[in-house]
Amino acid sequence: MRTVLITGASRGIGAQCARRFAEKEYRVVINYNSSEKQAADLADELKKAGSDVCTVKADVSSSEEVNRMFARINDDYGGADILVNNAGIAQTKLFTDLTDEDWDKMLSTNLSSAFYCCRAALPYMIRNHFGRIINISSMWGQVGGSCEVHYSAAKAGIIGLTKALAMEEGLSGITVNCIAPGVIKTDMLSSFTKEDLQALKDETPTGTLGTPDDIARAAVFLADDSSSFITGQVLGINGGFVV
Repeated sequence: MRTVLITGASRGIGAQCARRFAEKEYRVVINYNSSEKQAADLADELKKAGSDVCTVKADVSSSEEVNRMFARINDDYGGADILVNNAGIAQTKLFTDLTDEDWDKMLSTNLSSAFYCCRAALPYMIRNHFGRIINISSMWGQVGGSCEVHYSAAKAGIIGLTKALAMEEGLSGITVNCIAPGVIKTDMLSSFTKEDLQALKDETPTGTLGTPDDIARAAVFLADDSSSFITGQVLGINGGFVV
């Protein structure tokens, strides 16, 4: 049984990834930071369905906490075969209003976290000559978003990390790919008005918003053996918003 670690998996896209991987009989490690109850509830849900699942608390913006998390996974399961770097935050703010703290928090949570987790995961993957790293970016990392400069920069960094790491690890049997979601119906949209959401739908060629399951199904595909010749790619799942 292969083990998948999903960061930021207590809700939204991460939680749906956990459900989809569990359905495919992966052992699922649910990482969370502050959402302990949601993570525990999700783990209970999956266990009742017969899945092998556990939760692990770690702030993935901290290299020390990431290293402790992987030490536990290595002790319990040998290591993580699949890593889904999903943890992230969003913030809408004028560039001229951004503070050093805004910038540092965004980059550490959305970009440094992926670096720390990849670095910790790779020794096991290299020894096994197998691994799947799936990074969650954003369409704004591809084209840039007004009033989201720091978010766009971090997500663009995820794309660069993906492409470079894929080149480096290909001969080790490890693929590294990126999913760039469009507008997805998660609690990150909770501050948007009905008018804002309708405007986003109108801008999307499909006339709809995406769901966490749209992203989760793609992540499962990229983890599967059938995707072994796909690496260094950015899969845009955005309803045609960015082409």
